[in-house]
Amino acid sequence: MKYLKLLRPKDWAKNLFLFIPLFFAGEIFNFEKILSISWGVLAFCCIASSIYIINDYRDIEDDRKHPVKCNRPLASGAVSPAIALIICFALIVIGFTLAWWIRDKFLFVLGIYFVINLAYSLGLKAIPILDIFILAIGFNLRIKAGSVIAFIGLSEWIVIMVFLLAVFMAIGKRRDDVLLKLNSGTDMRKSVKDYNLDFLNALLALVCAVIIVAYFMYTMSDEVIHRLGTYRLYYTCLCVTAGVMRYLQIIFVSAKSGSPTKILYKDRFIQITLLLWIASFISVLYFRDITIFR
Repeated sequence: MKYLKLLRPKDWAKNLFLFIPLFFAGEIFNFEKILSISWGVLAFCCIASSIYIINDYRDIEDDRKHPVKCNRPLASGAVSPAIALIICFALIVIGFTLAWWIRDKFLFVLGIYFVINLAYSLGLKAIPILDIFILAIGFNLRIKAGSVIAFIGLSEWIVIMVFLLAVFMAIGKRRDDVLLKLNSGTDMRKSVKDYNLDFLNALLALVCAVIIVAYFMYTMSDEVIHRLGTYRLYYTCLCVTAGVMRYLQIIFVSAKSGSPTKILYKDRFIQITLLLWIASFISVLYFRDITIFR
């Protein structure tokens, strides 16, 4: 169990973003492409976990001071650094071997993801603003990887919205760090000293508004309507708006963690909203010939 915890399997949910191009292209029921992307998700999980291990290895001393991260396998001493590095190397070999087997262009995208996140772990995460953008770029690389594997073109709207959503979630996580600093009086992350609550709250409000407007514009874009063959995608805007508002309520009113993965696993409202968004999108996109959608 301690070795599994070292890999941070809860964060693997982020790699499901590889399926987004397939979903928006109306090919989510294409079994062959689903299988191909599933292999891609596995490769991403291996490389992402190797990055997590490198990050934990470099932050052992800092994590020991953190009220939550002190329980991580390396910080707590449950796993030795030597064993962790061996596992890390094995994951890198497995991940890139899988990527090479899937497609050379996917190997290239995964390589970019690895290099950027390695640089993040080795020091770029200490640079404010840049740390947020690197996290967001990671999500864009995931959807790019999915499009490369499935041979599907990416709409600029999807790229923009995924980037904005990732920035939104990254800001929420940084807000957690600032709150922890205020409560403990200790900087748990070097970049935190250049953030404060007022600045992050303003950023959250700004990005939140841009996300909702961008999604509305996407659903009503002439290019999207022509490509997908329906103008009723705006039906799904209700779920997106409700989901964003709930996220804001969690971090502002409930003052709970802004970690997107924790919220996704624990908050029932977000889970239901996400399922309703998926169901409404599938209904409008995949069953548009049914009388009710004409």
